[in-house]
Amino acid sequence: MARVVRMFKTFKTHWKKTTVGVCLLTWGGNWLYGKHCDNLLRRAACQEAQVFGNQLIPSNMQVKKATVFLNPAACKGKARNLFEKNAAPILHLSGLDITIVKTDYEGQAKKLLELMENTDLIIIAGGDGTVQEVITGLLRRADEATFSKIPIGFIPLGKSSTLSQTLYPGSLNQVQHIADATLAILKGETVPLDVLQIKGEKEQPVFAVTGLRWGSYRDAGVKVSKYWYLGPLKTKAAHFFNTLKEWPQKHQASLTYLGPSKRPPEEPEEKPSRPPLYVRIYRRLSLYWASPQKEIPQEATVEAWEEMQLSTIELSITTQNRQLDLTRTEDFMNICIEPDTVGKGDFINRGSQKMCDPQLCPEGSQCVQASRCILQLPEGTEGSFGIDSEEYEAMPVEVKLLPRKLQFFCDPRRRKQMLQPAVQGEVTSEEPISSGFSGSLRRALT
Repeated sequence: MARVVRMFKTFKTHWKKTTVGVCLLTWGGNWLYGKHCDNLLRRAACQEAQVFGNQLIPSNMQVKKATVFLNPAACKGKARNLFEKNAAPILHLSGLDITIVKTDYEGQAKKLLELMENTDLIIIAGGDGTVQEVITGLLRRADEATFSKIPIGFIPLGKSSTLSQTLYPGSLNQVQHIADATLAILKGETVPLDVLQIKGEKEQPVFAVTGLRWGSYRDAGVKVSKYWYLGPLKTKAAHFFNTLKEWPQKHQASLTYLGPSKRPPEEPEEKPSRPPLYVRIYRRLSLYWASPQKEIPQEATVEAWEEMQLSTIELSITTQNRQLDLTRTEDFMNICIEPDTVGKGDFINRGSQKMCDPQLCPEGSQCVQASRCILQLPEGTEGSFGIDSEEYEAMPVEVKLLPRKLQFFCDPRRRKQMLQPAVQGEVTSEEPISSGFSGSLRRALT
């Protein structure tokens, strides 16, 4: 008892050291517990992947080949470690023939896609920039009609991974988010995503799955990292210093666009069986002996182009992939033209919101739905476009929507939400973390 009393007296005498020690022990224990939970998540994911790897395949069927394009520089150089710890074991246990291609410099993925041989799956491990490079290289190929049918998986490893919000349930745990994305590839559920083809006057076309941004919010957003020493105030500081330039900041251009297009019926996944020989002979003979039919001249439909002059603080052209609705009957891209009469205070506050949601279209903006548009800029226009978070020189461009161009793997729960009619209301993208894959964690914990 006396020893306990002496110990409490010591704690009371050295209360500063005691406080620091308790804080360090609490932080260390919490850190160790988090690492333990992450290991349990990885083990549960590997056990689920092994179920796919243990499945028998017919002797006449080859093992599926998967080509992984990994950007080690993503997430400030942490992408390689994140991939090897959380995604690579799952892929190797799944029974796929994995080929990992690591990019060494910006733009290399585009060149590698031109040389890529046949593969059954394409997996992108990185952020928005890696996705943009891979799909651009894929759709620039001469045989893109064939290669664009290859399903694509996305493992979110970058600092900005906008596409993951569409394909997978939200999660605050990075290990679980990566594991969910990797397991979604093995489950095989896919959704069609729209693609924007952005073509300049001389350059080759660039392709994007998110959209194009041009304006002051984008220019201020790319400078946020310069003010890292201001901590949580760095975003507001970047937008504040941007207001010290010429104000109001106006971006003038001419926009010509076509309205939405009707969605054609989906092609059947299974081809109809070939009819018997006598049926084919009968059809050939009936076509041969039938009298030729007169062709009825069809009137050429005139495309209804509309033109408008705009002056805006920011212009954005985005796909509908962020809020994907598989039941819609029209295909279009959203053009948001924000007013140029924004005050400095509103600019700073709205800039912080746009850092969290770049596709935010605030009140008072003019929204246009189009299937194709031409953006003409005045001569001498400076600045840059942001195409899927990648920077390109601002120039006159033609933007064309390629509806349902690529097939991306997605979580079955997210696909189920997309198939629900819009009448039932908006469905949130996040699901309780206790559902699905976390059930495997609970089983592992027990």
